[in-house]
Amino acid sequence: MNKRGYVYIMANGRNGTIYIGVTSDLAARAYQHRNGLIDGFTKEYGCHRLVWYEAYDDLDEARLRELRMKKWNRQWKLAEIERMNPGWDDLFESLF
Repeated sequence: MNKRGYVYIMANGRNGTIYIGVTSDLAARAYQHRNGLIDGFTKEYGCHRLVWYEAYDDLDEARLRELRMKKWNRQWKLAEIERMNPGWDDLFESLF
C-alpha cells in the first residue's frame, strides 16, 4: 500500500516569502515549521503560516508535484495560494 503525501506552502505573510515542501504527515510538519523546530529556510525567514496544501494518495505523486511547483515562477505560486486561500489565513487549525 502506498503512503499518503501532501504538498504544502508555508509563508511568513501575505505575498511574503514562501516555502514549498512535501511530507507524509502534514499536521506534524506544519507544527514543526510553526514552532521553529526545523533549522533552515523556514526558520530563518519566519515561514510559520501554512497557507496552501494538496493531499495525494501516493507520496511519490506528491513529491513529483512539489518538484514541478518549485520550477514555477513566483506569480503562479501566489495565484495557486490565492485560489485556495484568498485571505492567506493560517490553515494549521483546519487540519484538526
